[in-house]
Amino acid sequence: MKHRFIGLVFCMLLCCCAVMGDCLAQDGGQTWLNASGMTVETRFVPPQGYERVKYDDPYTEYVRKLPMLPDGSPILIYTGELKPIQSNHVGVLDIDVGDRDLQQCSDAAQRIRTDYLFQTEQYDKINYQFVNGMKFSWNQYKQGYRAVREGKKTVMKKIGKANHSLESFRNYQKSLFMYAGVSSVMKESPELTVADIRPGDAIAGTGHLIIILDVVENAQGKKKVLLAQSYIPAQQIEVLKNPMSESPWYDADLFESCPFVTPEWTYDCPFPKIYRLL
Repeated sequence: MKHRFIGLVFCMLLCCCAVMGDCLAQDGGQTWLNASGMTVETRFVPPQGYERVKYDDPYTEYVRKLPMLPDGSPILIYTGELKPIQSNHVGVLDIDVGDRDLQQCSDAAQRIRTDYLFQTEQYDKINYQFVNGMKFSWNQYKQGYRAVREGKKTVMKKIGKANHSLESFRNYQKSLFMYAGVSSVMKESPELTVADIRPGDAIAGTGHLIIILDVVENAQGKKKVLLAQSYIPAQQIEVLKNPMSESPWYDADLFESCPFVTPEWTYDCPFPKIYRLL
């Protein structure tokens, strides 16, 4: 009779969770998910003993306030089809991926950064390298300059009309995503240590870049991070599970050891390294 009673209570609790939809995901008795939260900072609850640190950098707040799709949303690739693997994420950012296979891993990080710079009218900072080392700025593009091939070289030529619109900026981003990549981001971005990391930074190594979406810290200065990525083919930006834990928060100290394992990518030694996008 006692076992039947316990079983009945357990079933009632499960039903309550399913009906109300308000149950929080658990990590060793700690809650890490607020399913009703619609931004990064309201969806993902810091682990017990950790809190979000305020930085003297408005970009970190911008990243923390990035919008989320409803909890449980699947990941779509650029064609509008479902990504074949749907088991490695705990959330999806509400940022369009476009209709071309362009916004892949490092491109997603540049999308977030350049969106911020455009929205805050910091146009002079929207100036990035292609893989071949050539600089490509929004100030050039909006005046009608385009990257064109001349023999074996890519050069900037004025072949279009001046256009400062958001639509023109989206076309600038598409060109950037086409000709930039992980290697160019690593080459132009300052390298950091774990002590320096902030939301919006990235970890990268040969072949892949992952966004540091949020950072929390405890009283002893230990940090944990949320990670997010796009992939190949281009897909919506997903917040990654931690394959070593029930919680998606990663120990930041793991960046300084290798291999560093994420659900779809393993960084072998000597990577990953930490970078701050310009």
